[in-house]
Amino acid sequence: MGIFLKYIRVILLISLLLVNKAIYALHYTDTISITGVWSFQADPLDAGVSQRWFEKQLKEDITLPGSMAENDKGDEITLNTKWTGSIYDSSFYFNPRLAKYREPGNIKIPFWLTPRKHYVGAAWYQKEVDIPAGWKGKHVVLYLERAHIETRVWVDGREAGMRNSLVSPHEYNLLKLLTPGKHKITIRVDNRIKEINVGPDSHSITDHTQGNWNGIIGKMFLRCGSKVSIRNIQVFPDIANRIARVKISLDNADNAGFRGIISVSARSFNSPFVNEVSPVKSMYELKGTKSEELEVVLPIGDKMQLWDEFNPSLYRLTVRLEGRKEIIDSKEIQFGMREFKTEGNKFLINGRPVFLRGTVNNCEFPLTGFPSMDVPSWERIFNVAKAHGLNHMRFHSWCPPEAAFIAADKVGFYLQPEGPSWPNHGSAIGLGRPIDQYLYDETNRMTNYYGNYASFCMLSAGNEPAGKQVEYLNAFIDYWKKKDSRRVYTGMSVGGSWPVVPDAEYQVRGGVRGLTWDKRPETVSDFSEGLNKFKVPFVAHEMGQWCVFPDFKEIEQYTGVYRAKNFELFRQDLTDRGMADQADDFLRASGKLQVLCYKNEIEKTLRTPGYAGFQLLGLQDFPGQGTALVGVLNAFWREKEYISSKEFSRFCNSAVPLARIPKFVYTSDETFEAGIEVFHSGARPLENALLKWRIKGTGGTILASGTLSPLTSGNANGIPAGKISFPLSEITKASKLNLEVSIENTDFVNDWNFWVYPATQEPFKNEVYYTTSLDAKAKNVLDKGGKVFLNAAGKVVKGKEVSMHFVPVFWNTSWFKMRPPHITGMLIQSGSAAFADFPTDFHSDLQWWEIANRSQVMILEDFPPGFRPLVQPIDTWFLNRRLGLIFEARVGKGMLIVSSADLGPESKRDQPASRQLFTSLIRYMSSGQFNPTAEVDFDTVRDIFETPSKERYGTYTKDSPDELKPVLHQKK
Repeated sequence: MGIFLKYIRVILLISLLLVNKAIYALHYTDTISITGVWSFQADPLDAGVSQRWFEKQLKEDITLPGSMAENDKGDEITLNTKWTGSIYDSSFYFNPRLAKYREPGNIKIPFWLTPRKHYVGAAWYQKEVDIPAGWKGKHVVLYLERAHIETRVWVDGREAGMRNSLVSPHEYNLLKLLTPGKHKITIRVDNRIKEINVGPDSHSITDHTQGNWNGIIGKMFLRCGSKVSIRNIQVFPDIANRIARVKISLDNADNAGFRGIISVSARSFNSPFVNEVSPVKSMYELKGTKSEELEVVLPIGDKMQLWDEFNPSLYRLTVRLEGRKEIIDSKEIQFGMREFKTEGNKFLINGRPVFLRGTVNNCEFPLTGFPSMDVPSWERIFNVAKAHGLNHMRFHSWCPPEAAFIAADKVGFYLQPEGPSWPNHGSAIGLGRPIDQYLYDETNRMTNYYGNYASFCMLSAGNEPAGKQVEYLNAFIDYWKKKDSRRVYTGMSVGGSWPVVPDAEYQVRGGVRGLTWDKRPETVSDFSEGLNKFKVPFVAHEMGQWCVFPDFKEIEQYTGVYRAKNFELFRQDLTDRGMADQADDFLRASGKLQVLCYKNEIEKTLRTPGYAGFQLLGLQDFPGQGTALVGVLNAFWREKEYISSKEFSRFCNSAVPLARIPKFVYTSDETFEAGIEVFHSGARPLENALLKWRIKGTGGTILASGTLSPLTSGNANGIPAGKISFPLSEITKASKLNLEVSIENTDFVNDWNFWVYPATQEPFKNEVYYTTSLDAKAKNVLDKGGKVFLNAAGKVVKGKEVSMHFVPVFWNTSWFKMRPPHITGMLIQSGSAAFADFPTDFHSDLQWWEIANRSQVMILEDFPPGFRPLVQPIDTWFLNRRLGLIFEARVGKGMLIVSSADLGPESKRDQPASRQLFTSLIRYMSSGQFNPTAEVDFDTVRDIFETPSKERYGTYTKDSPDELKPVLHQKK
C-alpha cells in the first residue's frame, strides 16, 4: 500500500507539473504575430486623420517589420530633398567642378550616405487580424518593438491612443477594442520633428547616421494575458549582502479584488558553475483596478556568480503570479549580479577599479538604415570591439534596442546609452520646451525596459546641448541618483568648452585629449595637468577623430537601403584629377598615420594617473557630417587593410606595456633612454610580473635586451616598472630601430620605432647647385645639363592655402568649413634611392615630424599627367588636389629636386632628420642613380612660386558647427 500511495503521489506531482507547464507555456505562446504584408499609404499632405483613413482600405502593400525605404517607398533623391540634419559646407551646390553630380539621374551628395528613397511625414499601415475565441475577456496588448517616431493606433476605426518614443517599444492596451473575430488595425507613423524637438543632428533621427526612417521594426505581435498581470520587474543586485531586491509592479484590469502568491526564483545559466536560487514566495492582494508595487528579497547565496567583462555570468529570474490553484502570469528576465559605481576619480566594477576603453556608436547600419534588432548582430559588434581591446561603448544621442543589451551582457561589455537627443542646432534644454520632459520620459522608459541588464552601467541625457543646461542637467542627475542606484550618471557628453555640470557622478568631456604635435613628439608627457581639476572619473569625449582616405573598394558593400554615392563622388573626382591609380596607396599611407595617432593618444591616457577612460570617435567610420572617415574599421565594422585587431590591441587592451620616451630621433653620439611602465585593468592584480624588453635593428637583429625587476600592482594607469638605457655609439649608419616590451607568459606586448643617424657625415663629392630660389643661375645650370636642389620653403604661392600639420585631418574638412589641417598624411616613394640614407616606410612616421609639420605644400595642377612626387601629401578627399612636398624632374637638359619642406645645409643640430634627409637627397643627386624620367617645363616649375591656384575654395554656408562659434551654448 505504501508503494502504491507513493506511486499515486508521483503521478499527481507529474500531472501538476504538466498543468503548470501548460499554463506557463500558454503565457508565452498566447501571441499572434502581426509581421508580414500590411496595407500601406503615404500621407505627404497629412490629410489622413481629417479624411478618416483609418476607416478606408489603404491602396498599397508593404512588408513589416521594415521601413518605407527598405520597401522602396518614398520620394526620389533630388537637390530639393529636405534632409534631417545640418549642412555646414554647401559648396557642393555651387562648385562648378561638381555640377555633374547635381544633374537629375546623377545626384551624388557628399554629406552622408544616400538612401534609396527618402520620406518625412505621416504614413499609414493597416492589417486585418483574427482574434481567437479563447481570448475573450483577456487582456490584449499590441506590441511594436521600435517605431519611428510617433504612432497612433485605431482598431475598427476607434482610436486606441498615441505613443512617441525613440528608445522603447510602443505598447497599446486593446482590452476594450479587440473581441474574438476579425478586426482591422490601422497604425499611423509620423517621423517629422514636431513639438518635441530632439535636434535634427541627433543620431536617433538624423540623416547623418541611421536616417530619419518611417516604419516599424523588431518584434510585432498581439499578446493575450490575464487581467491581473505583472507589468514590470526591476532587479537591484546587492553583492555585499549576496541578495537581489526584486521590485515588482502588478496591474489589475479587473474590477474585482485579487489575492494570491508571488513566487520569485533565479538560476545562473552561462557560467561553469550553476547557482540555483531557491524560490521566495510572498502574498499579494489587489483591490479593484488598483496597481500594486511589491518588493521581494531574493538570497543569492554563497555560490553567487558576479558579472564583469572577464566573467559575464548571468542569471535568469522567474517571477510567477499564482492565483487559485493556477499560475495566472509569469515572466522571465535576464540580470547580472554586479555593482558599478564611482569612488573618487575611479570607476569600480564589483569593488575593483576598471578603466573604460570605449568607442562611440552612432547608429551606423548602412544596409537597413535602422539598428539591428537581433542579438547575433550585436554580439558580432561587441566581439569585434573586444578583439580591438575595448570594453565599453557609448551610444551617441540614441539608445539601442533590447538585443544590444542582451548581447552586451553575454559578451561582457559596459554600455552608456543616452537620451535620444542632441538638443542643439535648433533645440535647447532648460527653457520649458517639450524636450525637457521628454528626456525624463525617455530615460524612464529606458530603465523600465532595459534597466535589469548588467551591461547598462552608465546613463547620459544626450549630447552637447544648448540652453540652460547646468541647471537642467543638475536636476536630471539628482533625480536619477535618487531613483536608481544600479548605474552612474552624467549630464550630457560634451566637448571641452561646455560648462561643467557639478552634480555629475562622472564627466564625459573633451579638453583633456589630443596630441600636442606642434612640439616634437614624445611619450613622456601625460594629461595630469588638465585632469587635476576634476574630482570624479573623467572619460575622454570623442577621442581621436583622426581621418583616413576613403576605401573605394568599400562601395560594393553597400547593397541595401543606402548607397555610398559620397564615395562614388570622391572616387570620380580623384579619377578626374588623374590619381585613380593611387587610391589604395593613399588609403594605406593615410591609414598608417591614423593608427600612429590613435596609438599615441590612447597610450597617453593609459599612462596618466587617475584617468578613468576614453570613448573613441571612433573605432568605426562615421558615414555622415560630411563623411567622417575616422575609423580603423568601416561602417560595417569590417577591417580595412592597414591594421588588424591583433595589432590594434597591442596598445589598447586590459594590460599594455608603456614607454616614456623623450624623443624618437637621435644621433649616434646620444643614448636612448626610456622609462618603462604598465597600464593594468585586469580581473586580478599583477603579481611578480616580469617585463622583458629588447631593441631590434634592421631585419629584426636584436641589439640589446633585458628583464626588469618583478612587478606587483593592482589596477592602475602608468605603473612604473623600471628604466632602460642603450648607448647608440655602435650605430654607424642611418637606421630605424624598434623597442619592444612584453609581459612574460602573457600575450601583452607593445613596441615603438625610433631612428638613429650618424653624428657626423663623411664628406662626398657634390656637384649639385643648392638654391632657395629658382633664379637665373638655377636656369643656367639646368640649361647646361646640371643638377639643382631647390629649397622652396616659404616661397610657395600655388598651394599656399593648403595647410599641412603632421597630424591628419580632424573629423573632416567639410563639417568644419575647411578648417586646417587639410592633409591626411604622405605617400612616400620609399623604394627610391633618394632615401637610401634616410630609412623610411611608404607613409608618414615620427622621423618625418620636423620635416613635414607646418611645411608648405605645392599644388602640381599643371604638371604632366601621371607625374608622381617623391613625397606626396594626401589632400582632403573633398578636393583631391595633386600635391607635392618633394619632387624630382628633368628640366631642360638638367635635373632638379624641389622641396617645399625646409631642407638644406644649414639644418640645425636639433634637426637631425632634416639634416639626414638633405644629405640622403644630395648623395642621391651626386650618384649615377639620379635619373628622373618625368619631364617638366622650367616655366611650369617657376609658376608654383608666382601664380595662385586656379581653383579657389569657398564654403558658402553662413552657419557653422558649435565648435567653431565664438559664443557657445547660448540660451536660445
